[in-house]
Amino acid sequence: MLLRIIALMSALTVLFAVVGYVIGYFLGDPLSYTIAAVVIAALFNVIAFLYSDRFVLMATGAKLVSPTVAPRLHTIVERVAMNAGIPKPKVAIVKKDVPNAFATGRSPQRALVAVTEGLLNNFSEDEIEAVIGHEIAHIKHRDTLIMTLAATIAGAIGYLAFLGRWALIFGGSRERNSGMSLLLLLSLILAPIAATLVQLAVSRAGEYRADEASAHITKKPLSLARALSKIEAIVRRRPLTDVSPSTAPLWIVNPIRGDVIAELFSTHPATEKRVARLKKIAKEMGLA
Repeated sequence: MLLRIIALMSALTVLFAVVGYVIGYFLGDPLSYTIAAVVIAALFNVIAFLYSDRFVLMATGAKLVSPTVAPRLHTIVERVAMNAGIPKPKVAIVKKDVPNAFATGRSPQRALVAVTEGLLNNFSEDEIEAVIGHEIAHIKHRDTLIMTLAATIAGAIGYLAFLGRWALIFGGSRERNSGMSLLLLLSLILAPIAATLVQLAVSRAGEYRADEASAHITKKPLSLARALSKIEAIVRRRPLTDVSPSTAPLWIVNPIRGDVIAELFSTHPATEKRVARLKKIAKEMGLA
């Protein structure tokens, strides 16, 4: 796990430094801008590590709830956490009628599970438990930390590249030619794409692993398959347009759907593939 975090953050920090160098080259001081970019990347990582759960709550509109407010949900979360061998995380509800769920927090001791009202009110207890199992698996594997760090620094790279493109348009101290300007522009375009691809690779692998872990924690792989299919069908008709795109990797199903090109950069593997894998797991477990 530590090696995964180091490799991911090293790759994204290098990309951040590349963008900083490109901007600095154009403005006449590549070394200073590269150093500044690395410092900013480190700062973003520290902030994301310490305060990611607070940022996610604000970005999603999730509200912490007590056992007296949501006793059924707390009971399910406590049962699944016990089966997974981790402390019971905090529980939150998002006031959205579109079903979905996510987990956040830098460690099992500082974790949070959130579900939407649409999931809580319209899904069976087995389906809710299977979905919670998926989120608990993310917490146990510390995927929530990795995905939050990746989303934070990838977003920062995109923003820095945006500023860099403005620098290309409005000025620079070096003598320029069309070939060099095109090369610099391509660098600023490709760096955010590369950061996104790194982020997606981590996110997609984590979803498959969490699905499998939920199947073994809850013994309900077919319930998770049904829940994923239902969430996917509803999200496609009614995407959550008022949630921050930066939180998309955290949800069990990507709540923001777009056109075909956008689907190529989806934060999640295809739901059909996830369902097929869960049915195969159920068969191996003798539950099909």
